[in-house]
Amino acid sequence: MTGKLAVVFGGSGFVGRNVVRELAKRDWRVRVAVRRPHLAQFLRPMGAVGQIQLKQTNVRYQPSVAETVEGADAVINLVGLLHQTGAQRFDTVQAGGAATIANAAADAGIDNIVHVSAIGADADSDSLYASTKGEAEQAVRKAVPSAKILRPSIVFGQEDGFFNKFASMATTTPITPLPLIGGGKTKFQPIYVDDVADAVCEALVRADAPGRTFELGGPRVYSFKELMALMLREIGESRVLLPVPFPIASMIGFGGEMAGIAPFIDPPLTRDQVKLLKHDNVVDTSGAVGTVADFDIDPSTVESILPSYMVRYRRYGQFTEVSA
Repeated sequence: MTGKLAVVFGGSGFVGRNVVRELAKRDWRVRVAVRRPHLAQFLRPMGAVGQIQLKQTNVRYQPSVAETVEGADAVINLVGLLHQTGAQRFDTVQAGGAATIANAAADAGIDNIVHVSAIGADADSDSLYASTKGEAEQAVRKAVPSAKILRPSIVFGQEDGFFNKFASMATTTPITPLPLIGGGKTKFQPIYVDDVADAVCEALVRADAPGRTFELGGPRVYSFKELMALMLREIGESRVLLPVPFPIASMIGFGGEMAGIAPFIDPPLTRDQVKLLKHDNVVDTSGAVGTVADFDIDPSTVESILPSYMVRYRRYGQFTEVSA
């Protein structure tokens, strides 16, 4: 091990666990800041004995954040929400949490920070998710001007919440059509989770990365409809893809929010997510921001990775014949 210590906030999540694994492979010592350490024990075997530590931390409680970053060489913030629930709110976790982390790092004299945001982050957005992501970027930049900001498009992989979500819908509700919000025309540039983890680790050590923003996307742009068709082909299912106008989708989103009030139920759709779907989620190619190419990463295609984990949704598993 190099002896250098990286603190990872949100390390038990989908992207976080892959970042932790990659950091360990690159010989970093890793301190993972999580709210419930007893639910993150699966992270320890990703490194050598003692290489990965778990630290109880709540980004809404400043003293715990300050204690967690003490003695660190680098800080990575992966904390984010897909929807609000209970005390986990966009403004307090995504915006306020990022500010707390960045300020604690600055107070500790740490200037090597990677903040993972999202394409579409904009403090002036009408989406609360996107606006708080934008506010978080501003707070991080203000506290630590040398911070590296990474904005991925949809991240896919074994435990993703995108393809798995719709594949589950297609196999558990055999009659219900899959909704295409806004007609399924929204553009996405999905990026493989391992490529995002590589980008995070590269950003920590690249001399030309400090103070820059990078947008991360895969090698191809797809419409939402194309992604649904690709997923259905991989699981060997045929479903009606039903276009849903945005006004109707907003009403469905309201119903999803009401369902999400119940304990342990994630809303299938929210009104805020409908607002996000009104804008394409692709990398800016104007040159104003960096891309995965700046990290010398050749991103994996959706077609090369998706079959490896969609197989479990096929009627007969790996023995299901899937049409070309």
